[in-house]
Amino acid sequence: MVTPEELSSLALALPEAHERPAWGRTCFRVKDKIFASMSPDGVEVAIKVAEDERLALVAGDPDTFSVPPHYQNWGMVVAQLDTVQADELGELLTEAWRMTAPKRLLAAFDTG
Repeated sequence: MVTPEELSSLALALPEAHERPAWGRTCFRVKDKIFASMSPDGVEVAIKVAEDERLALVAGDPDTFSVPPHYQNWGMVVAQLDTVQADELGELLTEAWRMTAPKRLLAAFDTG
């Protein structure tokens, strides 16, 4: 189980990550591009993922991961905070950040 506060801590620990709401959700961004967003009730988080990873997550743990219809074409998977493991969520957030961050920031992160 991950609390909304733990989710925020994990996301905001990434270089130049910041929080700015959109569509009633808490959105985590790098260079103003969203890599994850938490639902208004703090129950779930949508995370940017590669398509093969998204399919594997949903197939491997459908109680935790899903792709609601409104995310079908957005390359995101939804994780339930009450069942996702903190270490797995941290890895997913880091990969989402890596997919979204500018190349210079990614290079600095990889060499740091």
